[in-house]
Amino acid sequence: MAHALGISRQDLLLRHLDDPAPETFEPLLQRRLAHEPIAYITGTRAFWTIELQVGPGALIPRPDSETLIEAAIEHFDERAPATILDLGTGPGTLLLAALDQWPEAHGLGVDASEKALAYARINAGRLGMANRAEFRAGDWAQGVEGPFDLILANPPYIGTNEQLPAEVRDHEPGSALFAGIDGLDDYRRIIPELPRLLAPGGAAILEIGWTQAKAVSALALQHGLLPAVHNDLGNRPRAVLLT
Repeated sequence: MAHALGISRQDLLLRHLDDPAPETFEPLLQRRLAHEPIAYITGTRAFWTIELQVGPGALIPRPDSETLIEAAIEHFDERAPATILDLGTGPGTLLLAALDQWPEAHGLGVDASEKALAYARINAGRLGMANRAEFRAGDWAQGVEGPFDLILANPPYIGTNEQLPAEVRDHEPGSALFAGIDGLDDYRRIIPELPRLLAPGGAAILEIGWTQAKAVSALALQHGLLPAVHNDLGNRPRAVLLT
C-alpha cells in the first residue's frame, strides 16, 4: 500500500491509514497473490546501509547475507580493505554494501548474468559509487587477477532436489539458487581460486546453507585456507571466513 501511495511505510502508518486505496493497489495485490516477491513488485530491497534496485533476473538480497559484512568488519577491525572482489555479485549486493562501509575502497563485481549486472551498474550509479565499483561478466574467478583484501561470495548453494517456496522457485533465477545435488558444486570451483587472489592479511567470506559449514570448511582446509564459521541472527551457520 505504501508503494502504491508513493510514500514510506512509516509515513503510511503515522498519517495515511484512513486514506482510500489508490487504483494502482489492486494490480499490485494480485501480483503478490500470485507469489511474486515483494521486492520485484516494488523494485527495491534494503540491504545493510543501502537500498538496491532489483527485478526479474537478479537474486533478491536477504538479511542473512548481512552476516558476511558483519564478519568482514570483525576481521578487519580498525583496518579497512582497499580492494574488494564480489563473486556472483547479482545486483551488486555485497560489493556495494562493503563500499558503503569503507568509503576509500574500490571493488570488482563478477556475475554470469547480464540482467543482474545491469541492476548492479544502475545501483552503483544511484549510490554514487560508479567510480569505485567495476562490474564484469564472468565465470566465477576465471580471468580475475588479484590480489584483493576482501573477497565476498554468495554462490548458489541449494541442492537440485530441495523444495523452495513458490515465490523463490517460480520467480528468482535458478542459476543463482541451485548448485548440484549437494549444493556444493560452486564452492568446489571458487575455493581453489582463493589462495592466488587473497592479499596478505586479507579474508574471503562465503555465504553457506546452514547445514554446509563442515563440508565447506573441509574443502577450504584442503586448499590451505583456515576456516572460521559465523552465525546469522537466527544463530545458524551462515558464513565461512577463510584466511
